[in-house]
Amino acid sequence: MRYMHEKIIILDFGSQYTQLIARAVRESSVFCEIIPYHKKIVFDSHLKGVILSGSPFSVNEENAPDVDIHSIAAQVPVLGICYGAQLTIKNFGGVVEKSNKREYGRVNFLATDKDIFMEQVSPASQVWMSHSDTIKILPEGFSLLGITDSIPVAAFKNNDSNLHPIYGLQFHPEVYHSTEGKKIINNFLFSVCHCTGDWTAAHFITASINALKNQIGDKKVVMGLSGGVDSTVAATLIHKAIGKNLFGIFVDNGLLRKNEFEEVLNIYKQLGLNVKGVNAREHFYTQLAGKILPEDKRKAIGSAFINIFDQEAHLLTDISFLGQGTIYPDVIESASVHGPSVTIKSHHNVGGLPEKMKLQLVEPLRTLFKDEVRKIGTELGIPSDLLNRHPFPGPGLGIRILGEVTEDKVLLLQEADYIYTQHLKKTGEYDKVWQAGTILLPVKSVGVMGDERTYEYTIALRAVTSVDGMTADWAHLPYNFLADVSNEIINSVRGINRVVYDISSKPPATIEWE
Repeated sequence: MRYMHEKIIILDFGSQYTQLIARAVRESSVFCEIIPYHKKIVFDSHLKGVILSGSPFSVNEENAPDVDIHSIAAQVPVLGICYGAQLTIKNFGGVVEKSNKREYGRVNFLATDKDIFMEQVSPASQVWMSHSDTIKILPEGFSLLGITDSIPVAAFKNNDSNLHPIYGLQFHPEVYHSTEGKKIINNFLFSVCHCTGDWTAAHFITASINALKNQIGDKKVVMGLSGGVDSTVAATLIHKAIGKNLFGIFVDNGLLRKNEFEEVLNIYKQLGLNVKGVNAREHFYTQLAGKILPEDKRKAIGSAFINIFDQEAHLLTDISFLGQGTIYPDVIESASVHGPSVTIKSHHNVGGLPEKMKLQLVEPLRTLFKDEVRKIGTELGIPSDLLNRHPFPGPGLGIRILGEVTEDKVLLLQEADYIYTQHLKKTGEYDKVWQAGTILLPVKSVGVMGDERTYEYTIALRAVTSVDGMTADWAHLPYNFLADVSNEIINSVRGINRVVYDISSKPPATIEWE
């Protein structure tokens, strides 16, 4: 779906911070799109500027990514960040060399010019550096805008009147540690590119519904719902466009949280969605029997879901489209700059269904980040209890039970997880953390209850703080809170006699254990 509004394009050279640039632009109500550096840019009246991202490469490497920055600047303003800045200098004949010392972390930036790019930026401010090359000599026609204590060129601009403005920053304005970085990005968006900030939730909803009507017409859409934020918001948008021609299928895989199947179906009913609930617990437990390794369990759960969904979808007639709650990070991660990345863990979705069922895809959220999805959901009137739920893995409790998954273990974990979640909500801690959950460990330990010796399972509690899930720190929950949760789990859930708390951060650990 295409939306007729202004936009910024970010050329991705493989930087770990590219998504953060996009988030910073979106937070200023300006739509942006990330594309690989080698993809052709379509210049039209809606394109207001181009940002060149950082990269793990050096501009002096033989096979370093390259683009013709001069031809881009002939059309729209350009901002180069880190690698993008160095590539700009090299493209125009300047000198970039290996630094004597790699500059990484917090640095004091000194603005040396009052250019509009530096409006309302303090003469001295903290910025975040991450580079091993340094700009030594600016090309002819370029001027200095800022320095740091250790490098001679931290910010610059091009003064060629035959081109649109070109700016470059050696540091990363998009990260939290660059205290006035958002001001600099806003200066580029509004003072240099003359954006108006027309990217709002209300605008998106109107444009999305119109685009969905044009795409789908009077045909039918089938969609697998999970009870999560993304699929619920996507389904609500599609429903507003085509009404009862959307057929939702919500599968109970036996790995949901306690009472979740019934509660979510009730919310869907309140929203007016046409959703069928399918109890397939036994099928999933059968497919998981004997599976120990995390990837084997994920694949078994994914395969079982596809089989159930396919079976239910074939009970419907004249279905032309498959709806999905794909969001922008999924799209970006599947479009690698230099080929496939190493698989940390496979994602559970309905990939494979379109080919198998010969359906066209409908993905109304594929341009949105998670926080934007929640804003859209709020505008659509979706209950806050659902919108503000913690992220929950597609394979559900199947990857929070280490080792083989059985129905008895699921029931144990559901009870412990329910107690933990209710305590988080009751004490106001729930909204302070990004994600929390319980993990059932595949070990038993000795305990004592009354005069009896017990030999039962251990539960690990996990809670993390994060902005987007890319990195996370363990949540510093109060000791008395942890003590209360531990006491209630051990006293209330027969089969558990020990509770521990996970204090690992991401990286090196992941948020989920499997």
